[in-house]
Amino acid sequence: MGKYRNTRRGQAAADAVVETVDGGLAQLIPDRDRARAWTLLIDGAPQSHVDLDDPAFLSFEYQRRLGHVIDLAAPPGKPLHAVHLGGGAFTLARYLAATRPRSTQQIVERDALLVQLVRRELPLDAGARIRVRSVDARDGLGKVPDGWADLVIADVFSGARTPAHLTSTEFLDDVRRALAPGGLYAANLADGPPLAHLRGQIATVAARFPELALIADPAVLRGKRFGNAVLVASDRPLPVAELTRRAASDPHPARLEHGKALTDFTGGAAPVTDEAAVASPAPPPSVFR
Repeated sequence: MGKYRNTRRGQAAADAVVETVDGGLAQLIPDRDRARAWTLLIDGAPQSHVDLDDPAFLSFEYQRRLGHVIDLAAPPGKPLHAVHLGGGAFTLARYLAATRPRSTQQIVERDALLVQLVRRELPLDAGARIRVRSVDARDGLGKVPDGWADLVIADVFSGARTPAHLTSTEFLDDVRRALAPGGLYAANLADGPPLAHLRGQIATVAARFPELALIADPAVLRGKRFGNAVLVASDRPLPVAELTRRAASDPHPARLEHGKALTDFTGGAAPVTDEAAVASPAPPPSVFR
């Protein structure tokens, strides 16, 4: 582990923290505009942003979109049972705890050294009802009781790629088992042209959930660049109109696809099974420059 002095705009910033974790080289970089805010990078790829003074602040585009899903998962302020597959800096768990007090949450983050780093440098609120398991995401999901979760969020990356075993219908069978009736599943997906992975994931989720919506930057949906897309699914009608409004009004506006338009977007892609599953594509080096 090492620390170095990071100076920006002529002002001495807090010490950045650099530490080797199971997934590579982790860096916690202080935010030059927010006194107690940090960005987590793994091997140079931005993973999470956290403001300890304002955990309801979401900086990253995809996390804002997942924040909208959290906001609309139940009436305002109602506590939820939530499972986070992939922990990062615990950004979304902190957001949910701040916006829905008394919620009960489980974070499943395989990288035990990353969990130790985040707990030490960016400690959770002592009153937050958040349990962290350092196990594989699918193994951790398997320990969630049947029907326990109101919300399951999948945001798992290894080397900037979603592991293959978290992309299949069998994985989604376990998601559905863990979800309560009417619960929501939301996944952060990353892909670029020709969007084969994204189309396959939509088809896979559609094979297990009757209601789907996809939120992404229009340029990503047109196959113009690599980027993130948030896929939302449930066994009940989704709040499509409000999700559309919120996504469109973000600082970086996004488009929502739903219904026939989303079905057409998949282009006949087939659902992915465990036997055929592969990891998501690696982002091009230019993405993080």
